[in-house]
Amino acid sequence: MKQQMGRILLAGATGYLGGHILTKLIEDNRQVTVIARQAGRIHPPPGSAPLVTVLPAELTQPQSIINCCEGIDTVISTVGITKPQKGLTYMDVDYQANLNLLQEARKSGVRKFIYISVYKGEQLQDIAICHAKEQFVNALKASGLEYCIIRPTGYFSDMAALFNLAKKGRVYLFAKGAAKINPISGEDLAAACVTAIDQDKREINIGGPQTMRFTQIAQTAFDVLHKKPAITYLPEWLRKTILRLARIFMPAPVFGPLEFFMTVMTTDMNAPEYGQDTLKAYFETSQ
Repeated sequence: MKQQMGRILLAGATGYLGGHILTKLIEDNRQVTVIARQAGRIHPPPGSAPLVTVLPAELTQPQSIINCCEGIDTVISTVGITKPQKGLTYMDVDYQANLNLLQEARKSGVRKFIYISVYKGEQLQDIAICHAKEQFVNALKASGLEYCIIRPTGYFSDMAALFNLAKKGRVYLFAKGAAKINPISGEDLAAACVTAIDQDKREINIGGPQTMRFTQIAQTAFDVLHKKPAITYLPEWLRKTILRLARIFMPAPVFGPLEFFMTVMTTDMNAPEYGQDTLKAYFETSQ
């Protein structure tokens, strides 16, 4: 275990995971500089203002982040496209925006760069989001900085799509719902990200404390809703057809998340288990 490092720069704090990481950093009394495109969306808890400095900037515009890493020991980046964004591609954000930040980190002598990618990202580079993330991972590994790449299987919030289908009365799955995943809560993943600051690990594959098949996830959703399970298993040829047509007719920012989710539904995404939050509890608070 290393001696605790100094000031942290957090990029992506207005996102789902970034918000949880900021909360955890504050709980640990860490000094944090937050880069935010919309500074007004950062709301540190009462009394935490002395710990947090907000730097309004846009990572896709290198001139706006010049010298942002001065006095920084560790950078944590959760930056990436999670929802459709008009005019921006995965390569613009997941790759180039992070690369802009990495270049500033190197220039300012930052000691460590922590980046949140995706589990099995190296194997899923046919998917646009994974390709962009892994291009940045390669740049980070070649940067000469100490680094840690954290690879979560998926978030509880990703499973909300199945919960919403259950609300409507029927869940549709592929591959007979047999693929396994152990999604992780934002709180548990944030704790692991902050712990990684003072560790020597270069890569961390991580999932939540419960590994489930997609059929079990759907059944859990129906149980929470007190509904009789209604699950339809769709054939693989239909999944491939949907993706093939969607690639042609959907705008890239809309197609990207669909492509990723429909691929994960047929891929085992069970990483080492971590944390204590359960998907059932998450569904119970999502009603």
